[in-house]
Amino acid sequence: MHSVLFVCTANICRSPMAMGLLRAKAENSPEDWRIESAGTWAVKGRPAAEKTLQVLAEQGIQISAQRSRPVTRELLESFNLILTMEQGHKEALQVEFPQLATRVYTLTEMAGGYGDIDDPIGGPLEAFKETYAEIAQILDHGFDKIKQLSED
Repeated sequence: MHSVLFVCTANICRSPMAMGLLRAKAENSPEDWRIESAGTWAVKGRPAAEKTLQVLAEQGIQISAQRSRPVTRELLESFNLILTMEQGHKEALQVEFPQLATRVYTLTEMAGGYGDIDDPIGGPLEAFKETYAEIAQILDHGFDKIKQLSED
């Protein structure tokens, strides 16, 4: 089974968006996938941001049942691959959970890049669309690497 956990800050914009996109991409895969999300500073139980839901819905992706949750050791240990939206998230997880450091990457690293996925929270719908496009492009270019690193 492939397992991927996306991590951002509040778990209401970027990580749920990436989760929805990868779930849609893996939907027709013959392999089993577990794809979830969490946040480094998430408040448990909040729905995804309205603009995140809107942008995904425009692409036929529904994550309305998604609720935010904070990162925990137990959660991280249950995933083969942990993809963060920012370098700071990666560094924080690697410092706090050194035994899991080799499972943690930034999303941009999956496509051979470096850098952060900007947080669209508080911005206009266009910012959410730009975030969606950036994440979709990285998932397309990095899918083979994600598949390799997320496998049992």
